[in-house]
Amino acid sequence: MLKNRIVYICVTNDLVTDQRVDKVACTLLKRGFEPVLIGRLLHNYATINRPYKTQRFRLLFNSGAAFYACYNIRLFFKLLFAKVDIILSNDLDTLPACYLASKIRNKKLVYDSHELFTEVPELIGRPFQQKTWLSIEQYIVPQLKYAYTVCGSIADIYKQKYGTEFSVVRNIPVLSESASAKYNSNMAYVIYQGVLNVGRGIELMIESMQYANGYKLVIAGAGDIEDKLHKLTKDLKVADKVEFTGRLTPTELLPYTHGASLGLSLEEDMGLNYRYALPNKLFNYIHANIPVLVSDLPEMSRVVTDYSIGKVLTDRSPENVAREIQNMLDNTEQYLYWQQNTKLASQKLCWENEENVLLKLF
Repeated sequence: MLKNRIVYICVTNDLVTDQRVDKVACTLLKRGFEPVLIGRLLHNYATINRPYKTQRFRLLFNSGAAFYACYNIRLFFKLLFAKVDIILSNDLDTLPACYLASKIRNKKLVYDSHELFTEVPELIGRPFQQKTWLSIEQYIVPQLKYAYTVCGSIADIYKQKYGTEFSVVRNIPVLSESASAKYNSNMAYVIYQGVLNVGRGIELMIESMQYANGYKLVIAGAGDIEDKLHKLTKDLKVADKVEFTGRLTPTELLPYTHGASLGLSLEEDMGLNYRYALPNKLFNYIHANIPVLVSDLPEMSRVVTDYSIGKVLTDRSPENVAREIQNMLDNTEQYLYWQQNTKLASQKLCWENEENVLLKLF
């Protein structure tokens, strides 16, 4: 009965590196829906080729309040006149336009909360901006009938705050994803992949390279603090031990991940959003069959200990980070045990299992 329905999937990014919305769109497409992915066009845009329709808005502003206002106004009018059956809002920054359009047109609205948006580090310490987004969340979220998020802890918070039930659809790779070739490095390396933003623990990784011996750090991604990280690398005189790849598409990223010896996810406990983070890079590492070193935060540490795929970092000094990495790389027997467990974990932690929750909701 729901087949051939048009689903507009709305995000504020440029679509290129967002693996979650791509997986959602592909799942809906193969089940007979007609997804249309809406994002924005940046000045240094990359072309995208997807099996479903996409559209990216060219906007006058690309940051700050003006950007969010401009994007939501543009999105609202798009949804107001488009042929659409279901609107899928990704994160709080698309929800105002999606909610208003769904009400006016009497269309079904689905909400995918990728994180606790009002608790991101960029809003902590900025009370006016945080209060504005929180007001939007407090008004709309209690009215939602169809919603899902990335982990149980965040779903519990929404339930406690607003009485709204959120399903859990984790951001997990497709089982068939693999690299046709590995990145050819002249020495062993550990990898951080993802957005270069505040609170990701990337500075700590770079600082730890002062004590590294026999391996380097590959930082795969781009973001707000990229220039700061380059400067830190230069100031600490570890440029020969740290490699920045810049922004990569998911396909370009795969060889780097699969060629690494360890995967790092060292988010700081900066508010509830990071405390309950369950980043997709953790699952990308698992599917690349590389052991992991992660922060001592509830969701990440639970996955690592439940599947015995690496270690949880309790001492966040740069010296200890380097020591932990070195010990993990040097202990061959333990390393192979973790590596074997990632192969077992990837069979369970895959999108093919996760998408059943999404399809049941739709």
